[in-house]
Amino acid sequence: MINSAISDNIMIIREKMAAAAIKSGRKPEEVKLVAAAKTHSADLVKAAIKAGVDAVGENRVQEMLAKHELAAYDGAPLHFIGTLQSNKVNKLVGLCDLIESVDSEDLLLRIGKRADSLGIIQDVLLEVNIGKEPQKAGILPEALEPLLESAATIKGISILGFMAIPPFELEINKIRHYFDKMFKLFIDIRAKKYDNVSVRFLSMGMSDSYIDAIYAGANIVRIGSAIFNKRR
Repeated sequence: MINSAISDNIMIIREKMAAAAIKSGRKPEEVKLVAAAKTHSADLVKAAIKAGVDAVGENRVQEMLAKHELAAYDGAPLHFIGTLQSNKVNKLVGLCDLIESVDSEDLLLRIGKRADSLGIIQDVLLEVNIGKEPQKAGILPEALEPLLESAATIKGISILGFMAIPPFELEINKIRHYFDKMFKLFIDIRAKKYDNVSVRFLSMGMSDSYIDAIYAGANIVRIGSAIFNKRR
């Protein structure tokens, strides 16, 4: 019964994503659906994968490791989408297909060192604090290009784009403003050349905002409650 509900939810979300992608001039398959699985069980994650999500995203390292032991992510790429603490880096590198929430040179260096020791290249996104909120993680927009220049010298990493969480506003038009601002930054950076950088992905939009994020240009959306219903 629960699995059926998850499948139905994903079908509805896919339909809305497809319509938004087409309206924004893209093909539906160009926008990836990441199931934000925070607090949800391994069985529910498996149900979401079976129903066809493109990847699973986790916010907490310990929760992710516990579910990994239960083979929760078999059949789908694994993303880390939560705030990343430096002492957790070694547990993520090589386990996650994409770390979406890197926001400092120190983290890039730690990730690169661990990946190089494993003989791999770790894909990452840089998290941008597009609303310049002092309490929120992420790189300030004006600090992004200097960080990309520094990243060019770091072995073991590949920066594939950016992730952003706009300020939580009551008015949707304000959220759209930040989505549009982030997309402009994405396009501007993509036109430039940096070593270790291939700007392909823009991850933004959650259960209550993913349609507007797709309209603005996002090609990864991170959806939790709309897939799994209310969190336990």
